Parts: sequence; C-alpha cells; structure tokens
Amino acid sequence: MTDSYPKPENLGDRGERFWDSVTSTYKLRADELILLEDACREIKLIDKLEEAINSDGAKMIVTGGYEQEVANPLITEIRQHRGMVARLLNQLKLPEESRGSGMSPSDVARKAANARWGNAG
Repeated sequence: MTDSYPKPENLGDRGERFWDSVTSTYKLRADELILLEDACREIKLIDKLEEAINSDGAKMIVTGGYEQEVANPLITEIRQHRGMVARLLNQLKLPEESRGSGMSPSDVARKAANARWGNAG
C-alpha cells in the first residue's frame, strides 16, 4: 500500500498503533478516515478510563446516592465506549479479504455483492 495518510495528533499509544495498522493495510476515503480517527480517539479514551479505574485507591464497588453499594460508574463508561468502538468499526467495514488489495472497504463490498448476485464487476 503506497498511500500515506497524515496521522491525527493525540491518538494515544494503542490508537496510533491501530491507525498505522489500518492505514498501512487499506485505501480509505475521507469519510472512512473520519470513522477511523473517531475509533482511535475512543480507544484512547478507553485506555484513560481503564487507567483511572486501575489506579491506586480506585474501587470497583463504590457508595451510591442512597448509600448502597454500586459498581464504579467508570465500568459502565468503559463498556459504553467499547460499544462505540465496535459500532465505528462496523461502519468502517474493514473486510479481511481486502488486505493488500489496495481496494477501499466499499470497493471490496461492492465486488463481493456483485459476485454473490452474479453481476459483472
């Protein structure tokens, strides 16, 4: 893959590794780059939330508003952000079979649909 995409700043370590992995494997359109950047930023946010919950003194169970024991709200936040990453990646539609083909994810999907329905393409 010869295309080079400028890496956005402040993606965090895992976000940068994911950006590099995807952009070195796939040819992406502008809208796909936005989804990829959003996914990388979500990955960074998840890492920060996990760091906060794993820090010294953080508790998995905290006292709720009615003095009851509840799960630390960061656990819910992490789960929600992981779901967002999954949705963004689903929207990005990075097919495994396109690796090294130089085709965009949408081109690969179009080719697969044409093959399935017997259309030339």
